Amino acid sequence: MPVTTKLKGQDVALYGNQVNVGDNAPVVTLPNTSLEEITIGGAGDKAQLIIAVPSLDTPVCATETRKFNEEAAKVENAKVFVVSMDLPFAAGRFCSTEGVKNLDVLSDYREKCFSTQYGTLIAEGVLRGLSARAIFVIGKNGKVSYKELVPEITQEPNYEAALAALKEAASQ
Repeated sequence: MPVTTKLKGQDVALYGNQVNVGDNAPVVTLPNTSLEEITIGGAGDKAQLIIAVPSLDTPVCATETRKFNEEAAKVENAKVFVVSMDLPFAAGRFCSTEGVKNLDVLSDYREKCFSTQYGTLIAEGVLRGLSARAIFVIGKNGKVSYKELVPEITQEPNYEAALAALKEAASQ
């Protein structure tokens, strides 16, 4: 049975490999706003918070990115990434305009490798080809310790739970 989320109350199927708590986080390399290749997922020296959003050019995604930008700076031993389908140039403009400096904004526009490997690619409807709204916390050991597939794409995630999971992962 396919995994779904909702868009304005309507079920929307997702495509890709579902990554769940306890799984090894897939390693993916994506361009940042300067077109540098950044590798996320897998084991590392810091915990990771990966925030998947459909597009920074929507009010909910912009609010979510700004909020995590503020809160992420307070967590030591953690790296925070926002992944969208936005072109790196548009993402860079957003970061400059909004003062986003405490996290890395990455683009999945080339091959949609993040969205397919983490199971967030929207497979149908008006947002087909974008990512669903989701949060993944990855411990230093490379295992997913927290996942939230936001049940309604137009709603914000549970910030408190995601940040608490990140703080826990970063302390280990």
